[in-house]
Amino acid sequence: MTETVSTVARLRAATASDHDAVDAGFGRYDLTDADDYRAFLIAHAKALPAVEAWLAAIPGLAAVRSRGAALAEDLAALGEDMPAPMTFDVPASTAAGWGAVYVVEGSRLGGIMLSRSVPEGMPSAYLGAKHLPGEWRALLAAIDNEPVDEAWVEQAIVGAKAAFDLYRRASA
Repeated sequence: MTETVSTVARLRAATASDHDAVDAGFGRYDLTDADDYRAFLIAHAKALPAVEAWLAAIPGLAAVRSRGAALAEDLAALGEDMPAPMTFDVPASTAAGWGAVYVVEGSRLGGIMLSRSVPEGMPSAYLGAKHLPGEWRALLAAIDNEPVDEAWVEQAIVGAKAAFDLYRRASA
C-alpha cells in the first residue's frame, strides 16, 4: 500500500532550501539595532504588499489577513514611508496562490519568534501579527483538502518558490 504524502508536506520539502535562503538573508539583520530593524522592515515592505496584492486578485483562496497596514504603521513610527513594492510576476492560478499563501502566512510564525528580539519601545505590530487560534492549522488543512493532481502540486510549488524568492531578493 502506497502512502500518500500531503500537499503541505510536499510544499515544505520542495521549498526547504528556499526557506533556508530567506532565513539566511534576513538573519543578517540585528533586530535590537534601530537601523538594522528599520532596514529589515523596509525589506519586508518591498515583498509583502506585492504578494498580498497578487493574492487578492485570485478567486477561490482563503482570505489572507493583510499585514501591510501593520508594516506601514511600524515604518511610520520609525520615520519611514512604505517603499515601492517589488514586482511579483507569477502566472496567477489557484494552485500558485495557495503556494504563496503558505509562504506569506508561514512568515507569521517566524515573525512571532523574531518579535521577541525587538526591544521594548520599538514598534512591532507587523512581527507581532500572529495567527488567530487554529488559523494556521486550518490553512494547512485547506491546502491539503484541495482536489489536486500532480500539475496542481507543481503549480503550488512554483507559487511558494516565487514568494520565497521575492523575500530573498528583498533581503539582499
